Amino acid sequence: MLLALESSAKAASVALCDGDRLIAQYRQASGLTHSRTLLAMTEDLLKNTETSMEQIDAFAVAGGPGSFTGIRIGMAAAKGLAWGAGKPLCSVSTLEAMAWHCSDDRVTVCPVMDARRSQVYNALFSVGPGGPVRLTEDRAISLEELAADAGKSDRPFWFTGDGSALCAARFAEAGLPFVLAPEPLRLPDAWGVAAAARKGPFLDPADAEPNYLRLSQAERERLARLAADR
Repeated sequence: MLLALESSAKAASVALCDGDRLIAQYRQASGLTHSRTLLAMTEDLLKNTETSMEQIDAFAVAGGPGSFTGIRIGMAAAKGLAWGAGKPLCSVSTLEAMAWHCSDDRVTVCPVMDARRSQVYNALFSVGPGGPVRLTEDRAISLEELAADAGKSDRPFWFTGDGSALCAARFAEAGLPFVLAPEPLRLPDAWGVAAAARKGPFLDPADAEPNYLRLSQAERERLARLAADR
């Protein structure tokens, strides 16, 4: 039994899976802060599925990239639950979790999250018999760099994530082929986190780490001030 949490983007969700079978998933994109919704949804899901913490074998969480605050909230919640239950935790790539939404092997799966500053968080995948097959590492790249990658591909890019519309507009301008995922599939969800976690690794909660890909704005500004003072 696996309990998975996702709070790295606008939507917060929690899913309960028994092996490959999804038992229940709650998802909310109401605009409320994840610190208000994530644990409340977890409690309701466990109550309504009549599942106790003792029945959970492991936990999984979206470890980024994505919203710095959202990632921190999800990691803190997952670590607290796993630590309290004495169970292992798997931190997975948000982008890889989103890639599980696609089953079309005729496309290149292209999860994109708006990273601001004319960049997106992205990774590329193909669809294999057992799920997504990674073609690139998680990265923060410009729209121009992503378009250059697409120009070298013989398959259309399948966009999912909150950067989909942004990338679709850029690809349309460049005359590059693309497919937009249906809108409900563009939101990251905890089922994808659970699916991505199947291959592990499952760690002691204290050893699970987020992957921000780049420094936060506050950290960049702090380093800039330190450099200016030298």
